[in-house]
Amino acid sequence: MVCSICGTRSAGTGDVRCAMCAGAAEAGRGRAWAGSSGVTPSPFRLDELRSPVGLAKAVCVLLGAVAVADVLAIAAGVHSRMLLADGLDGGFFSVDDDDLTLADNLYRTAGALQMLTFLATSVVFLVWLRRVRRNAQLFDPYAHAMQPGWAIGAWFVPIGNLWLPYQVASGVWTASAPVDGPGGRGGAPRGPLNVWWAALVADQILNRFAGRYYARAEAGDAILRGLDMLAVCDALDIGAAVLAILFVRKLTAMQTWRANLGPAPVAPRPLRAH
Repeated sequence: MVCSICGTRSAGTGDVRCAMCAGAAEAGRGRAWAGSSGVTPSPFRLDELRSPVGLAKAVCVLLGAVAVADVLAIAAGVHSRMLLADGLDGGFFSVDDDDLTLADNLYRTAGALQMLTFLATSVVFLVWLRRVRRNAQLFDPYAHAMQPGWAIGAWFVPIGNLWLPYQVASGVWTASAPVDGPGGRGGAPRGPLNVWWAALVADQILNRFAGRYYARAEAGDAILRGLDMLAVCDALDIGAAVLAILFVRKLTAMQTWRANLGPAPVAPRPLRAH
């Protein structure tokens, strides 16, 4: 028999609930939110929460720096492409060495700036994500499919980093959803989360493909095509950075609102894939 509460695990002998849901019921009885058959666990203490606001502001500023670096990279790439296209003759380039060296240096400098801003942003973003994940554990420990340590570790799993971090973020989003009142929970539209993640995955995949294509290009037409592809990737990266800012701001605002509400009890949710 399947548990009547979570609907995912087998019910214990002589009971209609699984061991986890039965344990939660014994741990504390309170008011259930609308539409839930669960019971409320002990409310969190406000002094256990840590504000993500400062980190969120730092992340947004750094994401803005990433977008600026991408704009500079696009400008440098367009300059190089125009220079090479004007000198293309029969599949070979006929370009002044000094002009070509200057264009190449500009493009490399823009690329180095992109890498520096990306690394700095990644570090601060992971610190912010770890903090909101720990807060979300207090808001609703039943909303997560993965342990708190995966807030950082999921990004370093080959191939798995295309969806595991999303599961972490999805659990945080669910746990941080606005509460309508004591024991009640409303939903939060997942648009900012879903659109950001889709743009991020598309950006990662296309960047890898375009980078390899450009690195292997030898003929003049192939090099120009590679520069075009890299410019498109940089534009997509700008879009992903803007969407990431919206996601960070929205999730931070949700957690701030949730913390200001105080330790209102929240009922356990069924464990499910996000």
